[in-house]
Formats: sequence, C-alpha cells, structure tokens
Amino acid sequence: MHLSGSITALASPFAPDGRLDMDAWARLLAMQVEAGTAAVVVAGSTGEAAALSEEEYGQLLRAAVARLGGRIPVLAGTGQSATAATIARTRLARDLGADAALVVTPPYVRPTQEGLVAHYTAVADQGGLPVVLYNVPGRTGCDMQPETVARLCRHPNIIALKEARGDEQRWNALYPLAGSDFSLLSGDDPTFVRAVLGGARGVISVASNVVPRAFAVLCTLAAEGRAEEAWALDARLRGLYDFLGVEPNPIPVKALLALQGIGHGLRLPLLPLSAAYREQARAMAEACAQLEAELA
Repeated sequence: MHLSGSITALASPFAPDGRLDMDAWARLLAMQVEAGTAAVVVAGSTGEAAALSEEEYGQLLRAAVARLGGRIPVLAGTGQSATAATIARTRLARDLGADAALVVTPPYVRPTQEGLVAHYTAVADQGGLPVVLYNVPGRTGCDMQPETVARLCRHPNIIALKEARGDEQRWNALYPLAGSDFSLLSGDDPTFVRAVLGGARGVISVASNVVPRAFAVLCTLAAEGRAEEAWALDARLRGLYDFLGVEPNPIPVKALLALQGIGHGLRLPLLPLSAAYREQARAMAEACAQLEAELA
C-alpha cells in the first residue's frame, strides 16, 4: 500500500442525544469520496476515539469499510498507551476490514526511543495490518525522533509516518527516509504544502473534513510541483487553519461540520465551541462552502 494525497482524519458525528449519528456518518463519507479524498482515518484523535466504546468503534469502522472499501483505503486509529492493548485494537480493526492502522506514539506513558522501537515492531509483527506511525508530541508527551523513524521504516509492515510537527528542521531530517515502500505524510495542516513540495506524499488532515475538495486539489498541485498555484490556494485557507486552532481539536471542526448539517456536539470532557467564536464559525462555514463550490 502506497499512501499519498489528501487523507482525512474523520470527525465522529453524534446525534442530539449523544449517540452516534450513522446517517451523518454516511453523508460525511460520501462527501469525502466524491470530493477526491485519497483515504480516510476512522477513530483517530479527531474522531474522539478515547470517547468511543468498542461497539461504537466497530459501528463506525464497519460502515466506512462497507461504503468505501475497494474505492479508497480505510485506516483505523488503533494506538493505545500499552503495546498489548494496541495489538488487540489493531487485530480488531483488521477483523472489521480496515486496510491499515494509524498508531500514535503511546500517550501519557512517555516511552524511551528504544521503547518506541520495541512497541512499533511488536505491533507491526503481531497486529495483522500495515502500520502508519503517528508522531504528535503536543498531545502524547512523546516525541519520536527521526533516528527512530529511520530504524522503524525498514520494517516491511511499517508503511508510512504521520508527522504532526511542522518545523523545517524536523522535516529536513525526515525527507531522506521517504521511499517506494515508505510514505511521509504531514499531520500539520498549516505547513503541509511545504512538506509535500519538499518530498512528503500527502497529508492526514483535520481541515479536509470541511474542505475536502480544496485539499485534494492542493495535494495534486503540490505533488506536481506547481508551487505558485499551491501557495495561492493555501493562502485562501489560512483563515480556516487559524480558526481550527482557537480551541482544542476537534472542537472547531465539529462546529463547522454541525453548520453543514453533520453531527451535534462532542463528548465530555470536550465542550462545544465557546460562544465567543460562534459568529466566526458561521462566517468560516460560509467561506468553506464558497471555496468548495468554486473548485467543483
């Protein structure tokens, strides 16, 4: 499997009573594939995986595989704080039909770099799915170093890295690791164009929940080296990137999705978007709709 292009880290829509809204989920999946999204992630951090029961995890993943399987890859978030639990969740995702596992560095426990090598090697050996490494130290408290990635990318069942750090020094150390069997994917929307122009193959995005067509176009432009056009379109998304950072993810993106008629609210301890940002959300939702219509 060679992952590339715009990959959406899907939000999980809830009904007003707090249950999963499977009708909204179906609409979100359809919107993504129709807009040119290259793959999706089910039950990652944007999907509020920590707030989902195992039964709900299965509902979302089964529905995504049923609707998208064979058309675009379906990745499942399977990372847990313990290796055994991560292997078990990865096997579950395999049994539910996922194409690959997105495995975040173990949250909270802060393993050493040697511990990360042992962890990911065990998951890749025993989980039953191709593994996408995921480094997001701002959330996990653990920063996987490029030297560690260089060791792990040799494993035949480790196929990609989602790197959420956007600094150039980090990416300059990672670019040489890209190859035909290992994809570099940005996990930072505001800097992903630079990463793709530098040698990354795509992005696993939050913003593409609401502007999937724009991200598909951006990935194509950047992959083809059409830098001037890519930067021009990226500049039109700067306001969206800023808005998505006003409160912790996925609060802002779920506010925009709600305005699109997809889902209602979040699960505690996350609260809906603060009142101070609601007018901004309405204006942003209108701007996103206009941009998507222009690119259709």
